[in-house]
This record gives sequence, structure tokens and C-alpha cells, in this order.
Amino acid sequence: MRSSTLLSSALAALVQTAAAVTGAAEGFAKGVTGGGSASPVYPTTTAQLVSYLGDSSARVIMLDRTFDFTGTEGTVTETGCAPWGTGSGCQTSINLNNWCTNYQPNAPKVTVKYDKAGILGITVKSNKSIIGVGNKGIIKGKGLRLVSGAKNVIIQNVHITNLNPQYVWGGDAITLDNTDVIWIDHVSTSLVGRQHVVLGNNPSGRVTISNSKFDGATSWSATCNGYHYWGLYFTGSNDMITFKNNLIYKMSGRSPKVAGNTLLHAVNNYWYDSKGHSFEIDSGAKVVVEGSIFQNIQTPLEAGGSGKLLTGSNSACSAYLGHACQANGFGSSGTLSGTDTSFLSYFSGKNVASATDYNTAKNVLNTAGFGTI
Repeated sequence: MRSSTLLSSALAALVQTAAAVTGAAEGFAKGVTGGGSASPVYPTTTAQLVSYLGDSSARVIMLDRTFDFTGTEGTVTETGCAPWGTGSGCQTSINLNNWCTNYQPNAPKVTVKYDKAGILGITVKSNKSIIGVGNKGIIKGKGLRLVSGAKNVIIQNVHITNLNPQYVWGGDAITLDNTDVIWIDHVSTSLVGRQHVVLGNNPSGRVTISNSKFDGATSWSATCNGYHYWGLYFTGSNDMITFKNNLIYKMSGRSPKVAGNTLLHAVNNYWYDSKGHSFEIDSGAKVVVEGSIFQNIQTPLEAGGSGKLLTGSNSACSAYLGHACQANGFGSSGTLSGTDTSFLSYFSGKNVASATDYNTAKNVLNTAGFGTI
């Protein structure tokens, strides 16, 4: 009897260990605990997953399978538009919130048929850890939506994919708006209709995005060339974003777009194979880019932006970030240069991620995304 009890205890401990978050957040979201020590739950249906994510309990939610939301809310057939033409490689657009009517009135009208589940992500409430098991944690046809005061959330080792990729406004993979202390780690996003990650106009607070892969390879693009345009949209008010060790692949724009008084620390990332621009830095943005690689990036920085930018090696960072900013590396790419140090004081007293030489960012090709931890 005693041996049976010991075995049960050992198995329980093993499950608890397997369900633990791997590592800890660096940078602005340092200290995030998510669901903490809550007993892990393993949803088996899409309905269970939605329930666990949206309730008021602290939860550690383990994803050990594919949760396929396609078809769960039906399909919609209606009139949309084709702002970039009707070629086989071009995205067309859903007329969401009258976008076609108001902003593309002269675009050809087309019929669009889309999966309704992809339009709006699953609501995620506070104090949740969402953890994929191995390479099995896949959410198909629906994203995640953290809004209305959600805080202390960890999303780790999850792949979000297939959100009406042929249509603009087909869905966002991860949405943050009015949040705080959020860690997105070892996440992959692919085949997304709109943004891979969007931080809305309201404050998203302290956010760390790390070790993730944003895959823009697609058969439908706003640039009609197999490279996704709607990448990373960081435009919240008073947001603080640590963006470290990420792979940004096959994008043609907005990867990221930064505005809205956002403080962005982009460190040791790998931008790879872009046919358009990567950074778009508008009014209010305060951006440091260091220790990163730009390989086969046509235009690392879109011209004409009015935000503040500091790039590359600079000893002035030491007093505010705790280290001298590191040089960036470029291969078959355009240039990224910014010398503005006037905003570095915004980093004072904050949790700031460390930085290493850009050569270490080469490892991102092997370590970013789900299924690598």
C-alpha cells in the first residue's frame, strides 16, 4: 500500500514538473507568474479550452493536441474588395467595419467566403499560463485575445495558425489591449489574415515577446508576392515592449510598426528574407535596436517616420539600460541607422533585458518558435 502511495506521489510530481513554465521572462515583463502553482488542466475540446482561458481562476493550461476552431462558428459569404488586384497571389479583403467602403471605395468588389471563428480571438483572462506540450500545442483557426484589464499571462510553446490567410481582416493571432505583465515565449504564428501580434491603442503595459517565430510565408499577400505585409503592430499608449531572440521571416511590411508612445527594446533578433520594409516608426515611438541581424532585408526602415530611433553600438546606453548597446549585423540588406539618445531615460528603473553580440542572434534560426523547448 505504501509503495502504491509513493508511486502515485511520484507520478503527480512528474506531471507537475512537466507542466511548469520553462525559464523566466526577461525585460519589462520580468516577474510574470501566469497561473503560478495552480494544478495543470488538459482541455480536450475547443469548448473546454475557451472555458479555461476565459474564467476567473488562476490556471496552468496544457495544450497536448491541435484545437481546430475552423467551422465551429460557421462561414460567411459576402461582398469584400480587392485593393491590390484579383491575382492569385493577392489578398482580398473582408469589409469589416466598412473598411472597404470607407478606405477602398474604388477597389474592385469581390465575393469573400471566410471562417467566422478566425475574426475574433479567444478571450484570455488574468493569471493564466498557456503551455504547449512538445510540438503538439496548436490552435488552428482562432487567435488569442487579451483585453479589458487582463494581466499576468504567459503564452509559451504554442503555434497559432490558419486564420483566413487569404483575407485582410481575416483574424489576428495575438491581440493585446489594456493589459499588463504579459509574456509571449516560444510561440509560432503562421498563415494569419491580419496581424501576427497587435497591441491596440489602449495601454498594453509591460510586455516581453521572446524566442518566437513570426512566419510570413503565404500564398496570399497584400504585396502579391508570397510575403505577408501585416506583421507586428505596436501602437498602444505607454506600452513597454521587450522583443528578444525572435525570428521575423518573409514579411513585406509592419514588422514591426511602432507608434503610440511605445518604448520598444528590440535585442538579439533575426530579421530574415523580406521583400519590403521591416521597421515603420511613427510619431510617439521610442525604439532601441541592438545586437540583431538583418539578412536579405530589402528595407530595414521605412523612410519618413517621425519616431525616435537608436541603433547599434553606443556607450550612452550604459547609464540607462545597464549595458552598452550592441552593434547590429547586416547581410545583403539595406541599412538601419538611428542616433537619437534623448529618450534613453525612459529605461531608467525598469527591468531591461541583457544584450549580446549580434553573432549570437544566429542561434535564433534554431531556437525560435514552438516545439524547440
